[in-house]
Amino acid sequence: MAQLLVEGGNRLVGRVPISGSKNAVLPILAASLLTDEECRLKNVPRIEDVTIMMRLLEGMGVRIEWIDGQQLHVDTSGLARSDVLAALASKMRASFLLMGPMLARRGEARVAKPGGDDIGMRRVEQHIVGLRLMGAHVELKNGEYIARADRLRGATIHNAAREPHVVDLAMFLGRMGARIRGIGTDVLQIEGVSELSGATHRVIPDNIEAGTYAIAIAATGGEAVLEQAEPADLRALILKLRSAGVEVEDDGHSLWVQGRTRLHAVDVTTWPHPGFPTDLQAPFVALMTQANGHCVVSEAVFENRFQHVPELRKLGADIYVEGRSAMVSGPTRLHGSLVRVPDIRSGAALVVAALCAEGTTVLDNVFHLDRGYQDIEAKLQGLGAHITRVEKAERDHEPDLSKVVGD
Repeated sequence: MAQLLVEGGNRLVGRVPISGSKNAVLPILAASLLTDEECRLKNVPRIEDVTIMMRLLEGMGVRIEWIDGQQLHVDTSGLARSDVLAALASKMRASFLLMGPMLARRGEARVAKPGGDDIGMRRVEQHIVGLRLMGAHVELKNGEYIARADRLRGATIHNAAREPHVVDLAMFLGRMGARIRGIGTDVLQIEGVSELSGATHRVIPDNIEAGTYAIAIAATGGEAVLEQAEPADLRALILKLRSAGVEVEDDGHSLWVQGRTRLHAVDVTTWPHPGFPTDLQAPFVALMTQANGHCVVSEAVFENRFQHVPELRKLGADIYVEGRSAMVSGPTRLHGSLVRVPDIRSGAALVVAALCAEGTTVLDNVFHLDRGYQDIEAKLQGLGAHITRVEKAERDHEPDLSKVVGD
């Protein structure tokens, strides 16, 4: 099991490239099952969740391989199974995205109850209701969802999510020949077609990764450029950063961020796009520990998304949770300690806090970070951070925490 050792106190300075979107590429990979022709995906992030999805697809007879560092070639012509390997499905909630495409392709789908981060009641009922409305019969039997349909019907989706990754999925489907009207709005009209073809598609930049680095740069009082980013997908965060006293400039496909020695506390409530992203709530809480004053960070999307707070408190953060809100007081002098990463975005928050802390922080259970962030230590090292990955089995002794202030 890997750990990250972070020595805090260094400003992040330089340039950092933003990888492809995790939240976009997973449903796009699932959607590739809708055709028996080849698909080519560009700007694919090299993260653990992509690796798991690749293994799921390979287990179903799909040929999928890396062409180069960021491109995937997907050949689904050999699809031989209509069930998803339970052992892998239990690791990632996105495995449930395979049900619809398999049902459309083979008339039957079997998917084990999905896993993933435990951040609240992310039920799959909405998926099931949608499939039933399109003509499928779905039941839960022995921990497995089983769906069957002779033929699915087209549909109109009301109150559709408008997140960038949803738009990117719709664009990929359009390249395959799907007829979708209203892309980017909350009403999607989908007209069924007889078949879909293969397509080449470039995955959008990861707005959550970009937002995480912007927050880390601001928290350390650094100055850096986020390359290959889409500032238009980060409007809500940019507004909050500017309100906190951070300088942010949009250069079309890059973002310049400069932190300040004195930050202002800012209230935030997460909301579906174009509101403040729930995936950036945890890193923003870490940023607010370095801001002057008191603020309230409220979570309106998930009801159990403050698992980072107990770990941040181990570093000295002054935070308490009341209901679905975190009350943050700052600025706080954080100190290094041993913390455990409970989920992907909590891990990002702990990295941000560790970069600001005095001494060395050890992050345990960093597999979660690898699920969502490509080469996180290399990218941070490129910005001047002192961060090292170690394997527990390779260490003869515990890391030197002599510089840690406090317990």
